[in-house]
Amino acid sequence: MAKMYQLSSCSTCQRIRKELGEGPDLEIINIKERAITPEELAFLAERAGSYEALFSRRAMKYRSLGLADQQLTEADYRRLILEEYTFLKRPVTVVGDQVFVGSAKKTTAAAKEALNR
Repeated sequence: MAKMYQLSSCSTCQRIRKELGEGPDLEIINIKERAITPEELAFLAERAGSYEALFSRRAMKYRSLGLADQQLTEADYRRLILEEYTFLKRPVTVVGDQVFVGSAKKTTAAAKEALNR
């Protein structure tokens, strides 16, 4: 079973979903409708290497809250992602114990390959 954490209104997420294919083995989780749980986030951070790797600096609130001017810790990244869904870098695709974060072409290609095994 594979999962994709994404926003249904995100055009990049929609494009990547089409690239990956919408097979029955891919569960789509809209993070705006269903918040990511602390357990899910801990799993993702462990596989991605850190909470920072899952954190989106492109979120509009990143600048509006003045976070760009602060030294954030792993605890800060975790707290912010749990408090505000827009801070999760998207999409996050989970295939088994592999986690693919973001929309880079290499990341998408690797996720597609993992899904097709």
